[in-house]
Amino acid sequence: MRVGVYVDAFNLYYGGRSLCRRSTAGWRWLDVRALSQALLPTGGRWSGAALERVVYCTARIDAATNASGHQDQDIYLKALAASGSVDHIEYGKYAYRVKNAPLAIKDANGRPQIASPQWPIMIQDGGNPVPSAVFMVSVAQREEKGSDVNVASHLLIDVLGGAVDAAIVISNDSDLSLPLREARTRVPVGLINPSKNFLAGDLRGRPTDGVGGHWWRQLAASDFQAHQLPDPVSRYSRPIDW
Repeated sequence: MRVGVYVDAFNLYYGGRSLCRRSTAGWRWLDVRALSQALLPTGGRWSGAALERVVYCTARIDAATNASGHQDQDIYLKALAASGSVDHIEYGKYAYRVKNAPLAIKDANGRPQIASPQWPIMIQDGGNPVPSAVFMVSVAQREEKGSDVNVASHLLIDVLGGAVDAAIVISNDSDLSLPLREARTRVPVGLINPSKNFLAGDLRGRPTDGVGGHWWRQLAASDFQAHQLPDPVSRYSRPIDW
């Protein structure tokens, strides 16, 4: 059974950061192929499963706005390629813009709650309080674009083209709901939630959907820590504090 692995790199990175803690070393220098190999089931519909290809979808950090992040990422991407940890890297991009939005805080469930005027900051009209006023703020927004679309595209191209017999997708992005549903009608699919958050509701399904043989798993900090690239890889050394 030929298995394709499709990785939303930023979803994986931020999942690892939430599980392992940002200031902790020993998880960023991830060997994606070794992790993927460890995730392969060995029985049932997945008997004889073997990695066919690993597709890593990411976007390059802008050197002008984050020079150190750009340099560290560049070293890591070159190490992934040099080690054969991934077979293909597909690049999206970052979009930079100024966004206007109402000021908000998190409620008890972590959802946005619009902030209302109250002392010590109050809005008045002719000396009369306006408790229904909304504070508007302007913020700089850096948004990674394209990884989810690239994951979906490579998944469906390989499934529909018969290049793989099963697929593993590493992401918890609900935008992948439709391509995952379509893939499950043709091949068994394993979905990996790389974060400590609950699995996105739109990504849920049943093991028997479509052709059947599907499964779901959530990563732990130990999954990152146990699957690290050698250091160095060729002439690429792990960045300090990684």
